[in-house]
Amino acid sequence: MRKKGKKQINNKKIIKITLNYVLLIILALFFIFPFLWALSTSLKTATDVLAWPPKWIPKPATLDAYKYVVENIPFPRYFLNSLIITALGIIFNVVFASLAAYPLARLEFKGRNLLFFLILLPMMIPIQGGLIVNFITILNLKLFDTYLAVVLPSAVNIFGIFIMRQNYLSIPRDLEDAARIDGCNEFQLWWKIMFPMVRPAATALSIISFAGFWNAFLWPLIVLQSQNKFPLQVGLSYLNSMFEQNYRYITASLIIASIPILVFFFFTQRYFIEGYQGALKQ
Repeated sequence: MRKKGKKQINNKKIIKITLNYVLLIILALFFIFPFLWALSTSLKTATDVLAWPPKWIPKPATLDAYKYVVENIPFPRYFLNSLIITALGIIFNVVFASLAAYPLARLEFKGRNLLFFLILLPMMIPIQGGLIVNFITILNLKLFDTYLAVVLPSAVNIFGIFIMRQNYLSIPRDLEDAARIDGCNEFQLWWKIMFPMVRPAATALSIISFAGFWNAFLWPLIVLQSQNKFPLQVGLSYLNSMFEQNYRYITASLIIASIPILVFFFFTQRYFIEGYQGALKQ
């Protein structure tokens, strides 16, 4: 009887695990479908793009669309602009969120929880609600048509403050006490002890910031006027008219633009998961 009971339990576990994997595979295929379709379209010949029934695997496959895009638009310049904007955004987000979260997690003062709640409140306001205020601020600071104009309104991520604070709370108080006994001041305590302990969270925030700044479109379109300062997403928005709805060129550009995010996430995904696990411990 015990053996039969164990077999039934094992069978149930196998069925449950199998169903979980099937569901995950279906979800993965659902989310990866647009990327695979864009990749397939970018490798097709001009006659195969609108062929019916559609061909999943291009025969023959060609890189002509990628070659045409690179040769006919200032792609390297757009790429460099996106890199500059994204790098500045990541640095600002990680540094400012870490500094803002530290006292909210480790220092004792009246109204700390209320202040944290008030910081989280603006997350309820859509990004579009602050466009006018941010635009007027950028004009008053005389930063219009600069990289800083793109980065500054998003230099501090409220969600990033939340992630960093939750990770700071997971650090044992004994480490902090030992550092104070050794003579560390508050900045040394943060830089030498606390910040290295929350590097997975900082990496997770870096990935979020990377994706946000790399894919930014509306705000750069508003504050940038010079075409030689356009990031990739703004530059690619002109492809519809430039290439007269040539889907091969558009999808080729999108594939190239998505490669940095995929590469960055591939090498940092472990820290991304660890960062969220640290935030959920509290």
